[in-house]
Amino acid sequence: MRSASKRNLSLLIIVIFFIAFVYATIKAMGIVDKTHVGTSNGTYRSYVTTSKEIHDKAFALTQHCTDALCQVQTLLDFATNIPYKTKIFQQYSAQETIQQNFGDCDDKSNLLISMLHALGKEAYFVLVPKHIFIIISIDDKRLSAKKGLWINGKKYYILESTAKNSKVGFSLKHKLDDIDVVVEPFSNEKLSIEKLEWK
Repeated sequence: MRSASKRNLSLLIIVIFFIAFVYATIKAMGIVDKTHVGTSNGTYRSYVTTSKEIHDKAFALTQHCTDALCQVQTLLDFATNIPYKTKIFQQYSAQETIQQNFGDCDDKSNLLISMLHALGKEAYFVLVPKHIFIIISIDDKRLSAKKGLWINGKKYYILESTAKNSKVGFSLKHKLDDIDVVVEPFSNEKLSIEKLEWK
């Protein structure tokens, strides 16, 4: 009788562990699917965040602004003035980039797009060989003379997080053919590009 009870208890424990393992595996696959995007050079992993800390930082930095261009430029100024420093085999979260006060194009772009997202701005990552930058859609007459990256007939302005004190509407420093992927990093969805222009 005791041996049958022990066997049943052991079987129950094994089943519980198996169910927990399957659940954890499925959950981990969902996280990977939301943070990894395939490119022609391999896989890019985003470190974007919706944390309260980054949300509060974005609102604190832009509280003086009365329009979208001011908000975006203020956040861009903050990101570009964090010193640029490359690292090997490591990316940092937006919070870590602020705390250590340095980062590379991945770190600074993840920070910037996380703050833009906190303010509800439509922005995307653009991946080119060995670099990443952000594009954003802003309807502001002050930008009308600036060139933009047109995707499927919609104009986006480049935000370059590694160029200190750069402005909204940074010049495209790459060939259009270098653009590998345009991705919304919070949903991990690639934009379907039918027409791409710089004008």
